Amino acid sequence: MEKINVRGVLFDNVTLNEAKSIAEDYILKGEQCVIFTPNAEIVQMTLEDRDFKDKVNSADLIIPDGAGVVLASKILKKPLKCKVAGCELAESLVETSATGKYKIFFYGSKPETELGKSVAELAEEKMAEKYQGFKCAGKSHGYVKKEDMDTLIEKINSSGAEILFVCLGVPMQENWIYENRHRLTPSVIIGLGGTLDVFAGTVKRAPRIFVKLNLEWFYRLIKEPKRLWRMMKLPKFIFGTIFSKKEK
Repeated sequence: MEKINVRGVLFDNVTLNEAKSIAEDYILKGEQCVIFTPNAEIVQMTLEDRDFKDKVNSADLIIPDGAGVVLASKILKKPLKCKVAGCELAESLVETSATGKYKIFFYGSKPETELGKSVAELAEEKMAEKYQGFKCAGKSHGYVKKEDMDTLIEKINSSGAEILFVCLGVPMQENWIYENRHRLTPSVIIGLGGTLDVFAGTVKRAPRIFVKLNLEWFYRLIKEPKRLWRMMKLPKFIFGTIFSKKEK
């Protein structure tokens, strides 16, 4: 796979279908593959934290989950093929899982919603409605205490899942995967942020027109104005990329 260095993060130059095929190849071989899905905000975080950058780069497959990363790659004259949304990769894997090809474990998000169920439980229900035959190998909310972590890992491993979705948010999910991958038996382990919330319907993804125009970040800002301070990392990242290119 071709690697594209975007501000120190080594992205794999793949499409969505290629990323899915790579993940499935690891399952067939019975080997482990960690997948991280950084966007521009996360790459900016790695610029401010060398230890976190090393953890992100430890992944076997790194896909560009954001138009900002793709734009930066073009500014650096090393263009990535396209944005590969982690949420879309996850749903594609769920769709195939519904055929019985492999099993998925959901780990993350809130333990309870207004409906009295965890986000992971709602996510399974919604995906089962959309893809007939889908059923999680197992699931857990993301608020697991440190003293209960061994029990969670045993639950994941004994579930027989070939794929593990870890949705704890950044950087918690990357740290957790980095620290525990050697204890986990699923072949594919993916850090997926708020994907379970999107699946469950507790958080709505941007309308297609926003996605097509690469304005998904703007939609999220409208819906969650408190994210403004986080969104400020995006222009900082883009301008930093322009200046870093000029310095070379």
